[in-house]
Amino acid sequence: MGFFTGETAALPSYETALKLAGALVSSAVVLRTVSDTLVPDSVTDYLRLRIRKISTRLSSQVTVVIEEFDGLNPNQIFEAANIYLGSKLSTSTQRIKVNKQAKEREFTVTVDMNQPLVDLYENVKLEWVLVSSPVKMSVSSKKRDNGGASSRSELRYFELSFHKKFREMVMNSYLPYIFQQGKDIREEKKTMKLHTVDYNGTDYWGSITFDHPATFDTMAMDQETKKTLIDDLDKFISRKDFYRSVGKAWKRGYLLYGPPGTGKSSLVAAMANYLKFDVYDLDLKEVQCNSDLRRLLIGTSNRSILVIEDIDNSFETGEDDKVTLSGLLNFVDGLWSSCGDERILVMTTNHKDRIDPVLLRPGRMDMHLHMSYCSFSGFKTLAYNYLKLEEHHMFGEIEELLKKVQATPAEVAGELMKSQDAEVALQGLINFLMNKATTGS
Repeated sequence: MGFFTGETAALPSYETALKLAGALVSSAVVLRTVSDTLVPDSVTDYLRLRIRKISTRLSSQVTVVIEEFDGLNPNQIFEAANIYLGSKLSTSTQRIKVNKQAKEREFTVTVDMNQPLVDLYENVKLEWVLVSSPVKMSVSSKKRDNGGASSRSELRYFELSFHKKFREMVMNSYLPYIFQQGKDIREEKKTMKLHTVDYNGTDYWGSITFDHPATFDTMAMDQETKKTLIDDLDKFISRKDFYRSVGKAWKRGYLLYGPPGTGKSSLVAAMANYLKFDVYDLDLKEVQCNSDLRRLLIGTSNRSILVIEDIDNSFETGEDDKVTLSGLLNFVDGLWSSCGDERILVMTTNHKDRIDPVLLRPGRMDMHLHMSYCSFSGFKTLAYNYLKLEEHHMFGEIEELLKKVQATPAEVAGELMKSQDAEVALQGLINFLMNKATTGS
């Protein structure tokens, strides 16, 4: 089992307990002195563990044991506790463990073996300690397992000790709190990934670190549209219980449409950075058939954005073995919807009128966002991003030109990047806009 509790059925007399406790303290002092010089750490740790267990039996404490694995499956409350306690380490902690995964940016800090750590929750003192016990396996069992998960030489587990009168509070309130805190800390420190189709891999997805700098603050888009989108995202991620209560999959669809250069891809990056969601970039023309599409969709994770760009050009005609529109719709509505939570589907197009109407109905594309040409408010965002300007005497002329000229945010940004001198850059933008007004291109 993942965790269990234990209490002592009968306690010795007060006098006996007092004498034994005194003897234990004396033994502990002697043991510490000897252990520092002669006794190996493994033996010292074992003796300390035995003494702690004896002391626990003599008290009114309850100990909850949270094992690392439930059979062959990782115990999620163990993982959450490991993350949570790593955030609670103090300068008085004698030993800590630090590691770094290959594709992660930050170090992971966790408690080391046999290092007691006291946590306070609702003014209740709770003591944690990570311990382990050896696992004995026969030679034949090791050969059958081929060095897999069940061939571990030790079993790690947390012991959580507290006064028995707080047992109900710990089980019903504290442990759920630990579980949620571990999840929140993991998401906060998460290194986001960009996944693309990779038929050379084992799961059809290859990934790299997602490091796009776009945020909603840097997006040169209509302010009202931006606010509407942010409010919708906030509502979506906060409505898990609502989606379950109405029997709908916890997913949301967005269609981004508008001419090239209006920031559709950057907006996807801003959404991902805002939510801390992984991004799965799916080019349907790279997918060989509907069965491969099914496997790719199943391989996406929770809290992710699936992006299909240029959806109007994604389906080949006259090729029976390629991905079909009906295949995409069946998987998105059915299998993909039912195999995870907090999924966002974003489709982009330069030509909304070319999209089959069946793709656009609510439940598939819930919100349609028009990515328009650069407005004056969008220009001011770009001027601050590139030149750190909030006002300038040339802004009025630029505002009047943008009312007459269709320039994309990408075009405006390109002009502002040409010089760090504000006068030079703004004059260059004015010349560019005047030329577009004259030539109509």
